[in-house]
Amino acid sequence: MVIVRKCSFCGKEYNQGYGMIYVQRSGSVLNFCSNKCKKSQLKLKRDPKKLKWSAKYERKIL
Repeated sequence: MVIVRKCSFCGKEYNQGYGMIYVQRSGSVLNFCSNKCKKSQLKLKRDPKKLKWSAKYERKIL
């Protein structure tokens, strides 16, 4: 049975056995599909709504 997880940063779904799990000091768990997502959220502190490659990207109507 395959467990499908969702990336905390980009929103992409991935299978168990791939990706990374990061546990913060507060006890909250963050799931990441790749090292790119992990660095973008934790080190670079980017907003996933502003990145075109993210599934959480929102288009603004002009």
